[in-house]
Amino acid sequence: MANWSDPRIGSTQPAVTAGRDVAFDAGLRSHMLSVYNYMTSGVLLTGIVALLFAQGGANSLATQIFIGGGILKWVVMLSPLALVMWLSFGINSMSEGTAKVLFWVYSALMGASLSFIFLIYTGGSIALTFFATAGAFGSLSLYGYTTKKDLSAWGSFLIMGVVGLIVASIVNLFWMNDTFSLAIAAVGVLIFAGLTAYDTQKIKSIYFQLAGSQFLGKAAIMGALELYLDFINMFLFLLRFMGSRD
Repeated sequence: MANWSDPRIGSTQPAVTAGRDVAFDAGLRSHMLSVYNYMTSGVLLTGIVALLFAQGGANSLATQIFIGGGILKWVVMLSPLALVMWLSFGINSMSEGTAKVLFWVYSALMGASLSFIFLIYTGGSIALTFFATAGAFGSLSLYGYTTKKDLSAWGSFLIMGVVGLIVASIVNLFWMNDTFSLAIAAVGVLIFAGLTAYDTQKIKSIYFQLAGSQFLGKAAIMGALELYLDFINMFLFLLRFMGSRD
């Protein structure tokens, strides 16, 4: 299988004859629709699970896990990371059906791990931030899909930015500086906004690399996973600005 996540893959599309343009366009639309369907359903599943875990106030599963859960808290928080690594590194050797199941399981586990936000922020501010993120994500993804500009040069810069965010976040766990935390959130929103456009164009490009192959279905799942992560991270960073403390 071609390396679906290779940042060196640009937006160059293969030369096709006029008679094949329509077929490629129809195939591309179908592929992108599949990617967005997976991504959207994953986000919705995450939201539903998070809401279910947060139901019950002081007796909710979220409260039991994150306030009095002990080691269970770490299991819930780290299990999505383990699963996404398995899916990312093992995609070439697993079937498309297995990849789909792991994507749904990952989305559900993310819902459980993100239910803690309902213990911190009001439901109204969470909903407002979600819809704001959805609007921004849609606009940025549309830009990535339609622009003629090659965004492949953004890849290395944005990945380095993500690494920097991780390091800065770890540092702030010990420093606990509110101003630094807001600065991290601002940079995080910008980085994942850029990744949304970049990843959308990359997914489009990969379609032309894999069109007609047996790997296209798995590429759609992995593309959906990338956009899902862009959405969730943009939402969480934006929530630091828009979220009202409960």
